[in-house]
Formats: sequence, structure tokens, C-alpha cells
Amino acid sequence: MRLLGKISVAVFLVGFLLLGQTAQAGRPVYQYATIDALLAGLYDGQMTLEDLKFKGDFGLGTLNGLDGELVVLDGQAYHITAGGKAAIPADSSRIPFAAVCFFEPDATLKLDGISSLEELNTAVLKAVPSRNIFCAIRIDADFRNVKARAIPKQKPPYAPLAELVKEQVVVNFSGQGTLVGIYSPSFVKGVGVPGFHWHFLTADHKGGGHVLDCEISPASARLDFIREFTVQLPDSETYDAVDLTPDRSKELHSVEKDSVRKQ
Repeated sequence: MRLLGKISVAVFLVGFLLLGQTAQAGRPVYQYATIDALLAGLYDGQMTLEDLKFKGDFGLGTLNGLDGELVVLDGQAYHITAGGKAAIPADSSRIPFAAVCFFEPDATLKLDGISSLEELNTAVLKAVPSRNIFCAIRIDADFRNVKARAIPKQKPPYAPLAELVKEQVVVNFSGQGTLVGIYSPSFVKGVGVPGFHWHFLTADHKGGGHVLDCEISPASARLDFIREFTVQLPDSETYDAVDLTPDRSKELHSVEKDSVRKQ
């Protein structure tokens, strides 16, 4: 009987460990709303930051009213306003768009030195096992320069994002900080952001924004390869009524480009 009891305990423990491994393997990139809805001017969502933290501890997005940029790092959300200043927002703050995951890196990529965002994207893409999967990227480094933007909070009636991007304020940072990035396959077109999407947060958590360009001293990038993608659509009359039939690829490209305004 004692032997049977020990065997039962052992089987239970093995099953528990396998269950834990299965849960870990099933970690998705979770996204609230779609990028095309944001491009169309849907800037008010129902999800709170408190609820978002149950979906992931690492990621990026924006706040209601298209109020600047959102960085989620180590389970803490940071709100970056136009002008590049970061602060911790209330958990009750709501978001119209975000993409997060529970970050558990699978690989480390050595970066000998990066002179542009394009060079960084190329280096990371070579380390991703397939362009058909998702990858969350974290880079803690000494930055020679980070060109980052944020858009001022908007008031209804909202204009399309491609028009509002002209109001973005660009700030240059240097020194220690963290790049928070998500690579998405091309097939997410219209739903997510195909390719790379990067946000930046300074080491003191007081500055950052959406990354337009960067220069990085030798550093390491931690890569989390993810094969699941979950999208939660807003439950609102505004979302249900928005026209998502147009192809907004050109609008997205213009939003991701460099800015004409600086501070």
C-alpha cells in the first residue's frame, strides 16, 4: 500500500509538471481590438489596464483618446504622453488597442552594435525561426539615440489616425533603457501590425514612446517565439458600426513613418 501511494504521488507530480509545460507552450500574443479599427478612428475601448495585466506582462498599445503610447514591462503599465514623459497610469484607465504576452524568452541574440531601426529589424528577423510565427523582443541596452514619438490626446469627433499622426511630437533619448517589441507575420494584415512594432522606455521609467529609429551600443536581445494569437474584439456599438472593409495598408505605413514635428 505504501508503494502504491508513492507511485500515485509520483504519477500526480509528473502529470502536474506536464500540465505546467502544456500551459507554458500555449502562451499567446493577446490583442485587444484591431489595428484597422484604430486607423479608422476607434480610439475608445472598454478594456481597463487592470484587465489587460491578466493577459500579459509585456507589450504595447495606446490609451483611450489615442492618448500617447502604452508600454507594459515586467507587469507594470506605463503611459507616455506627447513630449515623451512617462508615468504609471491608474488601473482603471481604458485602452482602444494593445498587444501583450507573458514574456518568457526562448533565445538570446547578440547585437554587436545597431545603427538604425531597419538594421535592428533585419538582425532580429534572421534569428526568428520562421517569419510565420510571432516573436516578442526585449532589449535592455545603452542607447546612443532613440527617436520616439507620441500623439496628443484627442477629443471627439475623431479624425483618422493617418491625419492625426501629423500632430505627433518626436523626442530623442540617449542612455539606458528598454525596447519592447513585437514581430507579427504578414498574415495579420488588417488585424495587427505586420512586421515589427517597437516602443521604448527609459531605465528610470520617466520617458519613452513609439520608436521611429534607434542606435544601440553592443547588447543582447531576448526573443520569445510564440505560436498562438488571440484577438478580443470590442463589444460596443461604435466598433460594430465602423467600416473595416477598406484596405488601410498605406495608412498604416504612413503612421509608422518618421515625423515632421520635433520637440
